[in-house]
Amino acid sequence: MEKKEVPVYVKVDDYKDILEIMELIKQKILETKGVLQKLNELKNAEDTELDVWGNEIEEVERKMAFIDRTLFEPQDV
Repeated sequence: MEKKEVPVYVKVDDYKDILEIMELIKQKILETKGVLQKLNELKNAEDTELDVWGNEIEEVERKMAFIDRTLFEPQDV
């Protein structure tokens, strides 16, 4: 069975309202994309900073282990 296309009639005022709503939705999508991009940038910066902190902690641990070995292991005099 073939589907018959029937014209749809919409009031001009309703059509204008729909166009305005569509434009508003497009603007909100763009704003949301911008916010999402900014959040990703902040997350990446945070991840980078956390990596730096982790590396610094590991460096302090290595130095502490060296100090422990130096102070508490018997040395030949």
